[in-house]
Amino acid sequence: MDLRRVVVIKDTVHAEGGLPAVEPVTRVAACAVIANPLAGQATDALEPLVEWGAELGERLVKECVALLPHPAVAYGKGAIVGTDGDIEHAAALIHPRMGKPMRDAIGGGQALIPSNVKIGAAGTSIDIPLGHKDDMWSFSEIDTLTVTIGGAPRPNEIVVIVALSDGGRPRPRVAKSGAVPPPEPRGR
Repeated sequence: MDLRRVVVIKDTVHAEGGLPAVEPVTRVAACAVIANPLAGQATDALEPLVEWGAELGERLVKECVALLPHPAVAYGKGAIVGTDGDIEHAAALIHPRMGKPMRDAIGGGQALIPSNVKIGAAGTSIDIPLGHKDDMWSFSEIDTLTVTIGGAPRPNEIVVIVALSDGGRPRPRVAKSGAVPPPEPRGR
């Protein structure tokens, strides 16, 4: 794998909508910019990218865990394929093997890891969906982290992203049945 860059983004939200967060929420995204060996080729052979998914998942989730002040409760993943690539190149990287090392690093993860992929030019943004690691129906953790890497992906590259959060939205007030009071702060 030809790795050009690793970019880590840390976002701690202290207030939302003019009100303080129930507790600050930290969201972290670790992004790898890699060469796409299949760029410009018409092929169904995606094995090299599938193999790299686990390696990238392990490396990137470690970067995220190191920056979270509290244990991860939500996760997500995604990829932006440069314009000489194919959307399936992103799927090959993030779907078959990336999830296991992510779950291993955070001590579980029963829920599907939300994901998003797209094709884009350098500087394209992507919204990485976040969801609770164990309960896909926990509405408070359904969130999005927007990621942009300046100068990437180049046409023959892929940006691969792993994201974690140590909480849900800063002031969650929506549940399956409608409005609910804000949750109690996490124990310290």
